[in-house]
Amino acid sequence: MIGSGSLLVRGARLLDPSSGMDREGDLLVMDGRIQKVGPAVRDGDVPHDCQIISGAGLVACPGFIDLHAHLREPGYEDRETIATGVQAAARGGFTTVCCMPNTNPAMDNASVVEYVLRKAREANMVRVLPIGCVTKGRAGAELADLWELAQAGAVGYSDDGNPVADSYLMRQALTYTRGLGLPVIDHCEDPRLTHGASVNEGWVSNRLGLRGWPAAAEETMVARDIALAELTGGRLHLAHLTTSGSVELVRQAKSRGLSLSAEVTPHHLTLDESWALGHDGAGPLPWPAMPVAYDTATKVNPPLRSRRDVEALIAGIRDGTIDAVATDHAPQAVTDKLVTYDDATFGISGLETAVGALLTL
Repeated sequence: MIGSGSLLVRGARLLDPSSGMDREGDLLVMDGRIQKVGPAVRDGDVPHDCQIISGAGLVACPGFIDLHAHLREPGYEDRETIATGVQAAARGGFTTVCCMPNTNPAMDNASVVEYVLRKAREANMVRVLPIGCVTKGRAGAELADLWELAQAGAVGYSDDGNPVADSYLMRQALTYTRGLGLPVIDHCEDPRLTHGASVNEGWVSNRLGLRGWPAAAEETMVARDIALAELTGGRLHLAHLTTSGSVELVRQAKSRGLSLSAEVTPHHLTLDESWALGHDGAGPLPWPAMPVAYDTATKVNPPLRSRRDVEALIAGIRDGTIDAVATDHAPQAVTDKLVTYDDATFGISGLETAVGALLTL
């Protein structure tokens, strides 16, 4: 065969969730399209000018969709831009990214949605799907124009970074978006219980002398949101769940036939609260880790939880209680992390590391 623009990857790990494929094999691409996938592509099927690369140690799979990433633009370009964010996504194997609305200005109107879509087209790397705000300015006081956002291209609604703390507003949002056929994605946190907190409430917070973030701050909001979804029939998606109690609440709701979805993050599946102690406090850790305690790379929102919680999240993935793994990619400026633990901003980058981390489970 003779062709141009062809590529053969030999001996890669081939993954395809739609067919259940997980095996070593070859992948032949011609003119930008996959032509053959199998245990071994025959030499006679390979164009003479084909580029051949070794897939040893590599994974070949369909492009992933990230339901939850912070691309930071507009307003926080010192942390990330849409151009750099989609490059990170492509390097991590993601071909579609849903970007959250905690920008400046917030993504609460059509003009900001259109700006994000334009920047994504200019970057021309991966597909970007905007998530619009639930409330104006993410302030939790008044619903945004949800119809206008949908018309501009928003595929869902969230005040992520903040919860929709007002139960009446959350009920309104779930009711109204039912007619639009779009989900409300809630960041489940009771801010009165988490004010000033930096790490999970427990032995690590006590040892480090930091204010703890109780599991109840998440679980009470999960329970409220489930009740409001049952009341309204709206589409509810629960973002970045972290506790065993939250997983059980979702499991019970699904057993009653409630249609809702939930996500967890790679870092909450692979790390636990002891990482805030570093090697000195927690003993040898499984990966190259922080050598000392108080490393602000471990400060994330919601916080890293106990080992028991991590195991519950993994079990929730395996039995279908949890529907998706989403990165919650949230890059920060270096200067916002090179401060004391209490003063550091929450956030961790995840687009480039998510798949590798998950393959360790």
